[in-house]
Amino acid sequence: MQSMTGYGRAFVEIDGRQMAVEVKSVNHRFLDIAFRMPRNLMFLEDAARKAVGAKLSRGHVDVFVTYRNLRTDARTVQVDEALFGAYADALRSLAELSGSGLRDDRTLMGIARMPDVMTVTEADEDQDAVRALMLAALNEALEGLVAMRGREGDTIRADLSGRVDAIERMTAAVEARYPETVEEYRQRLKSAVAELVDSGVDENRLLMEVAIMADRSAIAEEIVRLNSHVQQLRALLDATEPVGRRVDFIVQELNREVNTISSKSQDIPITRLTVDMKAEIEKLREQVQNIE
Repeated sequence: MQSMTGYGRAFVEIDGRQMAVEVKSVNHRFLDIAFRMPRNLMFLEDAARKAVGAKLSRGHVDVFVTYRNLRTDARTVQVDEALFGAYADALRSLAELSGSGLRDDRTLMGIARMPDVMTVTEADEDQDAVRALMLAALNEALEGLVAMRGREGDTIRADLSGRVDAIERMTAAVEARYPETVEEYRQRLKSAVAELVDSGVDENRLLMEVAIMADRSAIAEEIVRLNSHVQQLRALLDATEPVGRRVDFIVQELNREVNTISSKSQDIPITRLTVDMKAEIEKLREQVQNIE
């Protein structure tokens, strides 16, 4: 079982190129991936999205990428000769206008500081090399994130398992109590029917109404379904694939059956049990939102 909350980070350097990748995830109904990376690396997004999708099935995932190219061929410096010539002409004109009071003190560093005379240009990246570097860093970061999600998933699984045990015990208590309620209900109906028959009420119509009321108060089917849902939950808690959506559905079905029992039964002990079961189911529902 995997939680949907986790974090992983990796730093990889290959052949003078450095890549740092951070990955964090939180709860989400589906797999939603957001990337934060330099604009010149946007060509990596498709490969990165596939890599994340291969490891995760649900959660909002933020991927942060930083990159440095330290190779000697990463940048080139270019001189704008035409612009320098224009600067030189302007300086000569300035010297002529000022007379002989100013001397020409140009130096190489002074020329280099002239705006736009020298420009640094980033070389075109080797996309295959950068893609391989990114995937290495991303997969390492994802391994750390998955490991964290797994550790949290173990904690969630233990909590869910304990609550399922509690629901199973309460279901067994309802099942044990139910025959007694049926007998008590039968005795009350028997006395009521006897009194009404003695008072002249049509016996066939009365028996039909009694049968309808008895059917409406029967909870045997709900108990069977509750036990079935508990067994399905146990199987899903031991599954190796993502089960969040299926567990969420079964928890909703558990709640439906318990509500039906609560509305049908007039027995106070069973009503108390259903209140406690609803509390456990609500905690289950909250916790299920955290699993993949």
